[in-house]
Amino acid sequence: MEKKFIVQLGYGVDQHGHDNDCSNAAIKAIKNAISNNCLIGLSEICDLNTPEDLVRMKVHVKIGAPYPDTINEKKVLKAIPFGQKTLEVVKGGMVAQGVKIPELGDKSDQMIMCCAAVTVLIDMP
Repeated sequence: MEKKFIVQLGYGVDQHGHDNDCSNAAIKAIKNAISNNCLIGLSEICDLNTPEDLVRMKVHVKIGAPYPDTINEKKVLKAIPFGQKTLEVVKGGMVAQGVKIPELGDKSDQMIMCCAAVTVLIDMP
């Protein structure tokens, strides 16, 4: 039986050179979600102690992005270090006006913001 272990929330922004591709903002949102967590229960409660064991956990990532069709799934899921990974992308996030700096590769003055919900699930006997 599959049980939710934790749901982690994060937020990421890409300010420059994105050409409306939300992938980097999504990666930052995932890293923000997982950066302040120590999932010690994976070893102490679920007995997942090695990298091989950690492959058994399931990690579902839900991204809210202003331009969902621009997300590069393979690139974004690399932000999750272990587990069986799945990605769901929905319309969300935000676009805000920033500053256009051509020297940084900017094509517009838009800042892309994405939200992430990262859910870790464990198969329990």
